Amino acid sequence: MIITYRNPLAPEQTIDVHFDIDQNDFTHRWKQELKKLLQSNYHLEKNYCFMGFVENNPRNVEYLCAEINKAIFQINRFNTYNKWQMAGLKAYHIDDHFDQDTVMYSQDYPLGKAIDGDESQTLGLRLKHDAMNRLHRYFEDLQGEAWGLSSYYRLADFETKYAIRQLNDLCHELESYVMSLRKSVLEPQWQRPSQIMTWLQAPRQNLLDEDFTLFKKNNFDRELGGVYLHWAQIGKTHIEVFRDEHGAPVDDVVCSTINALRYYTGEFDIEWGKDVTDATAPWHAEEQQQFRAWLQQNGFDLNDPKLALGYIKIGHCDLEKSFGTRDQYKIWATLSQHLDVYKISIDDVENTFDYVWSQQDFKSMQIEVMKPGYLHSSKY
Repeated sequence: MIITYRNPLAPEQTIDVHFDIDQNDFTHRWKQELKKLLQSNYHLEKNYCFMGFVENNPRNVEYLCAEINKAIFQINRFNTYNKWQMAGLKAYHIDDHFDQDTVMYSQDYPLGKAIDGDESQTLGLRLKHDAMNRLHRYFEDLQGEAWGLSSYYRLADFETKYAIRQLNDLCHELESYVMSLRKSVLEPQWQRPSQIMTWLQAPRQNLLDEDFTLFKKNNFDRELGGVYLHWAQIGKTHIEVFRDEHGAPVDDVVCSTINALRYYTGEFDIEWGKDVTDATAPWHAEEQQQFRAWLQQNGFDLNDPKLALGYIKIGHCDLEKSFGTRDQYKIWATLSQHLDVYKISIDDVENTFDYVWSQQDFKSMQIEVMKPGYLHSSKY
């Protein structure tokens, strides 16, 4: 597989990055789904693609908060039309405003690692998890789940459906940016830039029983240049809830937000951060041990493959062929100048994506693509 990246501000500047795909039954089926996305000209979601890239990234905290506030305004405006209330639903007004002080602590606070597990003494540039959890909860309330959409979402107009989805995308992008920003100051080697390759309305397939063994094969290891199956459904994973709750026991309400993966698409994620494995990161091994204990304490069966604990690895970037180096800083420097996917080629199939998220008509372009799905969701 080859992905052609380009500089969104100077589109004539491109680089080709090469990936080797693992050979097994699952990756064969995954590859066929990716080819369908390319052949059928599905819309690549470029406003939710590059996560945790701090250098030269115009999608910074200020920009992302402004976009969140625009989405909230649209939702609140639709609430005033009383369509939800006339259908028997409670009014849904979001009384929240997001800016830099809302989502993160300033660098004027002490910077450093947690002291004896206490983060409150080193708050500088930390993400404010409570604010982000509120934002994600708004999305969950309004969107529902992949197999059970909320009535709020079904009754919303096109602009509001788009805004609801934006809450989720922007929440995760902002979390990733803030955490990488803090790492860039404290531990630059542990920044977590990554790439999420999703297409609007990508068709989903059910994971087969044998596919779930691949989660346990890779566990939660992530490697520089690794390609992993994208999480193609709504809801938080077990590891996300564990981290959000700092390993504390969770109640039934929190547990209800956890969704083990059921589906796969041709979508994928690329890890551009330093390797995080038991062998390379002792803190990762320690966290995994704590995570397994937390699962047992909360009644989850560690031996149940259907919990989908981990990431399914699909392939790996040929770093030397693509960048001429395995040095993460040099790779980041190259990628940060090319934060736009222009073309994808795999086997004998390719497609070009000649548009960027900064276009004035990008939102209307996405809504137009999503209209069939919006109309379908409104029927139920």
